[in-house]
Amino acid sequence: MNNIAHNLQNINAKINVAKLKANRQDSVLLLAVSKAKPADAVRVAFLAGQTAFGENYLQEALNKQLLLSDLAIDWHFIGPIQSNKTTPIAENFSWVHGVDRLKIAERLNAARPAHLSPINICIQVNVSAEDSKAGVALKDVEALARAILPLSHLKLRGLMAIPAPTDNEEMQHAQFRLVRDCYNDLIAKGFKVDTLSMGMSEDYLVAIEEGASIVRIGSAIFGPRL
Repeated sequence: MNNIAHNLQNINAKINVAKLKANRQDSVLLLAVSKAKPADAVRVAFLAGQTAFGENYLQEALNKQLLLSDLAIDWHFIGPIQSNKTTPIAENFSWVHGVDRLKIAERLNAARPAHLSPINICIQVNVSAEDSKAGVALKDVEALARAILPLSHLKLRGLMAIPAPTDNEEMQHAQFRLVRDCYNDLIAKGFKVDTLSMGMSEDYLVAIEEGASIVRIGSAIFGPRL
């Protein structure tokens, strides 16, 4: 845990370098993916200046939220969602990265408490067309986006993707570029989207060059999962 603050500082510096390389003046949010990490590690990161945290496992996340309720953390839920998990997610998270079915969007919308602001939604795109991975096909993104728009307790923010892992930097660029092109197509068709959630510990610098506005980083901050 002693390295967490140092790791955050190092990653933020690299993000700034990547933005300069891409001649970008806009912001890139570092989302610390804290799944399988103890609440104490999240607290250390928060005290080092990190405020946005992403979780994949619902019950683990809810337990951490109780332990860390004294901190003003911005909680993001990442990944595919089962229908029976929509209510606690809608009640306890401000962002959801991973909607790929209208049914899930409708359930999140219905379960969002009226006193809370709309949930920020990113549609998950299966850019690599992997059978084992969640996400909507690129050709179906617009239809899902249009179906989400009328849901008043959701705010469509953009797209999220987890491309097939590869060490080939050209392939990384190509996959992220497909997501960016889809995102730009939504904007051209009048959608008020502003978020590209893509890039993880192994490829976030390439993702930033291709337009990522949120990078989701876990092991480079907290160390490898045991």
